[in-house]
Amino acid sequence: MGFGRGNFSDMPKPVKVGDELDVTIEAVAAKGDGIAKKEGFVIFVPGATQGETCKIRVTQVKASSAVAEKI
Repeated sequence: MGFGRGNFSDMPKPVKVGDELDVTIEAVAAKGDGIAKKEGFVIFVPGATQGETCKIRVTQVKASSAVAEKI
């Protein structure tokens, strides 16, 4: 039994594929993708810059993060 690590795959996600959201990019990841959050859940947005407000569509949901495209 591990301590301090939850099983993210069993937790409900605040987004699902196809969701459209208005977000503000809070930071930029090491690979250059913008980072937005919904209820603390990280959403990577390629091509977005820090401070940008944009409408996105979720394209992929993983255990602890999601990927979205600007629309």
